[in-house]
Formats: sequence, C-alpha cells, structure tokens
Amino acid sequence: MTVQDNEKKTDIKGRLYLIPSPLGENDPAEVIPAPVLSSLGRFRTFVVEEVRTIRRYLSRAGLKGKIEGLEFHELNEHTDDATIESYLSLFDSGNDVALISEAGLPAVADPGAKLVALAHRHGIRVVPLVGPSSLMLALMASGLNGQSFAFCGYIPAKTDERRSKLRTIEKVSAQLNQTQILIETPYRNDALFADILSVCSPSTRVCVAADITTENEYIMTKKVAQWKKTGLVIGKRPCVFLILA
Repeated sequence: MTVQDNEKKTDIKGRLYLIPSPLGENDPAEVIPAPVLSSLGRFRTFVVEEVRTIRRYLSRAGLKGKIEGLEFHELNEHTDDATIESYLSLFDSGNDVALISEAGLPAVADPGAKLVALAHRHGIRVVPLVGPSSLMLALMASGLNGQSFAFCGYIPAKTDERRSKLRTIEKVSAQLNQTQILIETPYRNDALFADILSVCSPSTRVCVAADITTENEYIMTKKVAQWKKTGLVIGKRPCVFLILA
C-alpha cells in the first residue's frame, strides 16, 4: 500500500449513530428495540453525557465484561467548543461513533446536538436510531392537541421571569390552539407547577407526565381549577409539563 493509499484511507470518515437510552433505571429491553441493543456491540467509540451512567446502561444492555476495551468521550453542558471540535478526529479511518445522552433521545434538549452539528458541517452521515422520547410519549398520553404543538424547553428559573414566560406561553397556546411542552430540572418541578397553577386560567388544561416508561409512571391531565384541589407534589423526578389554553 502506498503513502497516497494510506492518506485516502485516513480521509474516509465514519458515521455518527444517535443511540437512545432508557428514561429510567428499568431493563433497556423494555424500552429500546432489540435491533438497537444488538447494534451496541459493534461500536468502540462513544461520546456520552456522563461516562458512569452510560457504562451502567451498556452493561445492562448486554456488554457486561466488554466495556473496559471501549473508548468514552464526554460531551455535556460543561464541554467547550474546542473539545467538541477535536472530536472530529474520532471519525478518522471510517470509524463509526455512537452518541448517547443521559436519557431518551440524543440531541433533543441535549448538548449532544453540538456533535450532530459538527458532523453535518463536515459531511459526516448522521444515523438516528429508534427509542423513547419523553416529550412525544407525554404528548401522546396527554389528550391535548397533537396536531399543533411546540417544545418550549427550559423556561427561566427566577420566579418573576418564569411567571412572565408562562403568561406568554398560555397566550400563544390560546391564540394557536397549540399544545406547549415544557421541561424543568427535577428539583424545580414543584416550583414550576405552582407557578403554572398561579398564573394560568382556571380553564387551561395542564398535563403532568413524570417517570415515563418506569414502574412509577404518572400521567394526568386536568384543568388548572381541578389541579388546585389535588395538592399534587411531583418531587425530584423527570417530568414533562404540557399546557393547552
């Protein structure tokens, strides 16, 4: 093989596979399709949000005893742009890379989106695989408008700013007959829920969807006036909120 042949081989880029993960600590086989689980053994390079979590996932998914030979690179909210740019070399010589986030689908409300953007800038093929989305599962189960919806992501943490944003979200929902989907850091779930009940109209419908796909799953839709009578405490668990005015 000539030097030129070696250079051409190095120029070949692998693909970026987006690997879903469970939304909770349940058996991966309960929520991840079998073909996705069986594909995990072919990857040697992983970009992950938190190494310890993903090592545990891979072990439960059938790779127990094989993890020490794998290569892990972290990409989370603290990863700087220069580090992410350096991950381009992971695709050299046709090496395929697996991206896995903490829970659910990579790159959706997830810092892994920056690696996907990098792949597109450099012509690297991106391959999304099937798995659970807490946002879509919550929408499916909410009974709210699934024809028109918007994902608002995280809204401001400060009380005054959060309440102002909620008023805007409710107004848009009423104008467009559009379901608004929100998420929050688990320890602020109850503060957000309290502000929703405080700000929104009594007739606005609100769905609380917590611990989706786990044995503690809770999904319920009520009007604000009805929620005020329940005294629900959500606690520190993964939760999706949906609003339809």
